[in-house]
Amino acid sequence: MDLRPADDCRYDAVSLGEVMLRLDPGEGRIRTARTFAVWEGGGEYNVVRGLRRVFGLRTAAVTALVDNEVGHLVEELMLAGGVDTSHIVWAPSDGVGRSARNGLNFTERGFGVRGAVGVYDRGHTATSQLTPGDLDLNHLFGTLGVRWLHTGGIFAALSESTAEVAIEAVQAARRHGTRVSYDLNYRPSLWSAIGGKAKAQEVNRAIAPYVDVMIGNEEDFTAALGFEVEGVDEGLTRLPVEEYGAMIGAVSQAYPNLEVIATTMRAVRSATVNDWGALAWSAATGLVQATQRDGLEILDRVGGGDSFASGLVYGLLTGETLERAANLGAAHGALAMTTPGDTSMATKAEVLKLAAGGSARVER
Repeated sequence: MDLRPADDCRYDAVSLGEVMLRLDPGEGRIRTARTFAVWEGGGEYNVVRGLRRVFGLRTAAVTALVDNEVGHLVEELMLAGGVDTSHIVWAPSDGVGRSARNGLNFTERGFGVRGAVGVYDRGHTATSQLTPGDLDLNHLFGTLGVRWLHTGGIFAALSESTAEVAIEAVQAARRHGTRVSYDLNYRPSLWSAIGGKAKAQEVNRAIAPYVDVMIGNEEDFTAALGFEVEGVDEGLTRLPVEEYGAMIGAVSQAYPNLEVIATTMRAVRSATVNDWGALAWSAATGLVQATQRDGLEILDRVGGGDSFASGLVYGLLTGETLERAANLGAAHGALAMTTPGDTSMATKAEVLKLAAGGSARVER
């Protein structure tokens, strides 16, 4: 891909999206928990966090937090991940959260026949109240310089104004030669209060013409963009590769600006055993398939798709072939699901080894 020179840019990649505080009951359940571990996480942020912490690139997160102790806890966790926090928009605290709040995400991991459960507490958050003009996008993309912007359908669904901010951001990125990746990440609960699937499709179709790399699974492309694919059942049964290929072909025809389209392929055998794989497409290369890992044992599935996106973007930023980039993404996603929390605890060496066909033998 034709990218801005690294020497001309302060950042290799920047995310636009909400960063929440995740409260994790460990092996227990939310309803019976007495203690929680805390992590930071967010669909868009997780990608640049992986690019920084795992792959060593220069990244920043554009988000909003309330200027209180919880907001600064989230900031501290972001700093521990190495992500630049200088572009946080700090909302004043009124002491009780009437005007703005920080988002909370309670997530239990699930085990065997008991699926993972996520409970969001993110209404009226500082990020959801961002409006067009709140961000100095010309300074970010023009003066400072950014090679890659990653955002997605979760941020766009937070409110009607964040949908407008997402459009504003991808347009600004395009003006300044910044590449844009967009993860559709359809969440019915986020769209239900602002128009449901119809609104999701309206917003995502407005954003898609400014995107270079579109990422999603079969449900995302169906619900968020309106491409009907037979056999979609929320990932319970993986579709045949031919049907994924047909779906990607339809998307590429509708949006000829897309240089890469990628999708994860997940089938849920149980909460702790999934089949896991990925496909990617470009006009020059056609459809490529990453190594398929059936019967993959996982500890915490949350963030697997974000880590796939992180590895894929790393491959594209560093000039790898599309097949290699897809394998880096699939390997990173697989490794991220072996540890708790939304964000990846993998190392670059582990990702490179697994992507090249390495095993899980003990290293001494």
